[in-house]
Amino acid sequence: MLHLASGPTIGDTVTAINSLWLIVAAAFVLLMTPGVAFFYGGMVKAKSVISMMMMSFGAIAIVAVLWVLYGYGLAFGTPLIPHFLGNPFDPSNNLLGLSNLLGIDKTGAMSPDLNGLAFVGFQATFAIITVALISGAIADRAKFGAWMVFAGVWVTVVYFPVCYAVFNLGDGFSAHVLGVNDFAGGTAVHINAGAAGLALALVLGRRVGFKKGMNAPHNVPLTLIGAALLWFGWFGFNSGSEAAVDGVAAIAWINTLAAPAAAILGWLIVEKIKDGKPTSIGAGSGAVAGLVAITPACNILSPFWAVVLGLITGAICSVAIELKFKLGFDDSLDVVGIHLVGGLIGTLYIGFFGQGIGMIYTGTGWQLGAQALGAFGVMIYSFVLAFVIGWIIQHTMGFRVKTEDEVAGVDTIVHGEESYAL
Repeated sequence: MLHLASGPTIGDTVTAINSLWLIVAAAFVLLMTPGVAFFYGGMVKAKSVISMMMMSFGAIAIVAVLWVLYGYGLAFGTPLIPHFLGNPFDPSNNLLGLSNLLGIDKTGAMSPDLNGLAFVGFQATFAIITVALISGAIADRAKFGAWMVFAGVWVTVVYFPVCYAVFNLGDGFSAHVLGVNDFAGGTAVHINAGAAGLALALVLGRRVGFKKGMNAPHNVPLTLIGAALLWFGWFGFNSGSEAAVDGVAAIAWINTLAAPAAAILGWLIVEKIKDGKPTSIGAGSGAVAGLVAITPACNILSPFWAVVLGLITGAICSVAIELKFKLGFDDSLDVVGIHLVGGLIGTLYIGFFGQGIGMIYTGTGWQLGAQALGAFGVMIYSFVLAFVIGWIIQHTMGFRVKTEDEVAGVDTIVHGEESYAL
């Protein structure tokens, strides 16, 4: 009698394909943080570019380690504080101990959970880039050591709980209790980072000589390279959030193309009307603004409404970045004007145009109310705690460099290097 060895089932194959996509998407998203380094690095002074880029690489270092130590457990573990925080010590989600994910039995043999660990890695990249985004608000004047301390504390007490509340669909307060639609991080990533950036900008104060046009971008091509890397990685950011190769991932991909493209047009039109010339920095900033806005909504908008969202966001954000000059806060690289404002627009937009849940479909404002509660709740929570953390650091170890060091150049003072040795 012939005995045929049993092969993988259809379910196993689907799981493997979905896990493969999640691993690839995670690599896309991790690339976004060097993309942020380039995007921000090109816009600062030539004698601050190393400092600026090091804050992004520093975010990768500190957040990745904390994610393995306890971050994943806090963000996705079994409830420690229901609706708000996971348990990092539960063996089922403790990456350092005997866990279901690592699949270690009593003999020491391992059979790692492919899909589970792929998800762990994917979500780690979200935590990393959220922290990196904040750094743009304090360009040209922050100490690297103080930044690393802030990054470690903030990601622990702000990002990990917010991540649980937003992305834990079974128990998270924002997703499970309020019913907020935040597919890939409009609240958890962009509003969160934007509010923290505003808080740090207020704690550190304004740069020497702060005024409109005080510093032109020192390397425009570097910024455009960063914008390109961000857009590339964002397809993994949004499509990967479905954790499956299916129609939702596909619509997220299309919307991640359409919205930022439209936002470029919206930004450049306003820029032409306001300043007389469309700029390449405006194009790159418009693309990022559109990407921010579509992030929470990419799964639930038709491509038409994604284009409309992009046009609106590009136009509004191009005006919003001027608020810092009118209100007097020095958000160096427009983290507030792009990420906070863009995140709010995209999150609230779902309340109007989200398929099946928005006002134009249901005739009620219930979803809009839920979106607003989630968005402003995260904004207030992040702002308050970031301000407190930043204030304590500033009044203990010091967060801002000395005035003379800022004028001389942060790169040589803090890192002992020059970005361009001519």
